[in-house]
Amino acid sequence: MKRKYIISVLLASLFVGCTDKFEDFNTDKKNPPVVPGNSLFTNGQKELADQVNQTSVNQNVFKLWAQYWTETTYIDEANYDIVTRNIPETVYRYYIRESLKDLTEAARVISEETDPTTQSTIQNRLMIIELLKAYAFQQLVDIFGMIPYSEALNIDNVYPKYDDGAAVYSDLIAKVDAAIDGLDANEESFGSADLFYGGDVSKWIKFGNSLKIKLGISIADANPTLAESTIVSAVDGAFASEADECLIQYQGSSPNQNPLYQEIILTGRKDYVVANTFVDKLNALQDPRRDHFFSNKINGEYVGGIYGHANAYANYSHISDGILQATFPGFIMTYSEILFYLAEAAERGFAVPNTAEEYYNMGITSSILSWGGTQADVDTYLARTDVAYATAPDASAEGWREKIGTQSWIANYTKGLEAWTTWRRLDYPVFNVPEQWTSVMDIPTRFTFPVEEQTLNQTKYGEAVNAMGGDELTIKIFWDKFDANE
Repeated sequence: MKRKYIISVLLASLFVGCTDKFEDFNTDKKNPPVVPGNSLFTNGQKELADQVNQTSVNQNVFKLWAQYWTETTYIDEANYDIVTRNIPETVYRYYIRESLKDLTEAARVISEETDPTTQSTIQNRLMIIELLKAYAFQQLVDIFGMIPYSEALNIDNVYPKYDDGAAVYSDLIAKVDAAIDGLDANEESFGSADLFYGGDVSKWIKFGNSLKIKLGISIADANPTLAESTIVSAVDGAFASEADECLIQYQGSSPNQNPLYQEIILTGRKDYVVANTFVDKLNALQDPRRDHFFSNKINGEYVGGIYGHANAYANYSHISDGILQATFPGFIMTYSEILFYLAEAAERGFAVPNTAEEYYNMGITSSILSWGGTQADVDTYLARTDVAYATAPDASAEGWREKIGTQSWIANYTKGLEAWTTWRRLDYPVFNVPEQWTSVMDIPTRFTFPVEEQTLNQTKYGEAVNAMGGDELTIKIFWDKFDANE
């Protein structure tokens, strides 16, 4: 990919020495009693980025559920089995107990710093933490529907209640607003401890506004008034180019390599091929991103494995070598993602500056160029009648859902949760039905709650199940108002 990123990466130094003082032998130097707030923040970022970009079937199945990839021999996860490996518990643990716990503790430690000369820096650090926590909590709502939120991360309350997803969203919007207002681009923040933006507060302000757009568009079918006010208030301060994107630049050496490289290349396993759902659509559109997305043509063509069925690895196309590099960046939020949200907003009549067609074209352009395509590729692609906004498939009175949903899905490649969420909200593109199911209505619209919650937090779990109307995979999250298209 032809991207240029200037991101500082935290380097930890270890000092080993000797002492003749007896009390030093009773000090656990590997687990200091107080961990610096910046270190906790860095670790929280790393845990979050790894979870978002992971592809281990024990930890993240969303690239499968977005039907970008499918499995070869073991096809349980592509058939929506998340119980055998207890995947909901692992996902919940990585978000709550790994990332959010560290970010919350970082905020506590930082807030207790007393140097009066650094109060503005402290304020910036605390507001950046609020933004990242909001991002993580939104993902949890989008996965489970209801989550422990107002009583979460409190060591004194081991039985937290589950909060309604719509209420969590409203509170997240308010907190993101407050965080943006509390940031000062003229002051410092985390410096090199910030793995995403290298301490650049102006970038975090853009991230916060882009997150507001993401929060707003997610609730557009459920609460259009709040959605519009949230998006309109954020659009002028959001990402303006690929240079603003939020990502982690992975490194060539362990343990800071991209999780895809660790899971697929280092293990030597051949568990995945690209799925026919995705490959067939890109072939039909003659999409110029195919050479950057896939490798291993079969008789001169890219061929996807049948989604949710057993597939011989050698018979189908594979994930591109570029994506499987140790240093391939891990994306948190991209410019093209935001542009497609704004295209939606324009179609919904929200007061955003550009038309839906303009945002749609900008989203496609950004995606193709950032994946290594040329402007000529863009022009040729946008000239196709099945891609051009005025002539692309329009199957209903709200045909924009199909064309925006399809192109957003393509542009979000590797960002499985965002792609699956777009499918759930817009009900496009049309997904394939895996081997062990009979209808698109069987495709999950949420994760079931962790099994551990049923035993350790039984009362609050039961209240959440009653509020949601069950704990099945096909229960709809509050913002999911329509059925998928077949």
